[in-house]
Amino acid sequence: MATVLKSEKREFQEDPNKIDNFRLLSDFSRKKNGIYPKNLNFDLRLLNPGQLSAPYHFHRFAEELFMIISGSMTLRKPEGFEVVSGGDLIFFEMGELGAHQFYNHSSEPCTYLDIRTYIGYDVCEYPDSDKILIAPSFEIFKKDSQSSYFEGEKEVFGKWESIRSKNK
Repeated sequence: MATVLKSEKREFQEDPNKIDNFRLLSDFSRKKNGIYPKNLNFDLRLLNPGQLSAPYHFHRFAEELFMIISGSMTLRKPEGFEVVSGGDLIFFEMGELGAHQFYNHSSEPCTYLDIRTYIGYDVCEYPDSDKILIAPSFEIFKKDSQSSYFEGEKEVFGKWESIRSKNK
């Protein structure tokens, strides 16, 4: 089924979990119309002057394609900074080379379409703050607390025996 999201019915809202400097707005008409894509997710975003889109990050299991519809903003990427403007397309590959963040350096809002692949889960890394986010549960961990696969797996047969004795 084809669903048309009319431009005159746009309804940009701020996620209530956002904090100062990260007040990105999203058009909620997609969800309002019951559109929940399985593999190709999308959102129309509005970034006001002086705001950042999100913490600097990259995705391990998602690719993204952004199209700037109106306005301009500065893109931070691994190679440095670049100004992007209306009509520009920006592709972000999976992994560290696809790291990105936007800052609206201008005096006008910047509107862009955010299209991303989605396979049911993703791992998002934040190099500036050394965090990892697991999606869709949105659990966040510090990367420096990484452990080895068998860490804490001692006395395993004692645990088996404890369970066995409880079940008698």
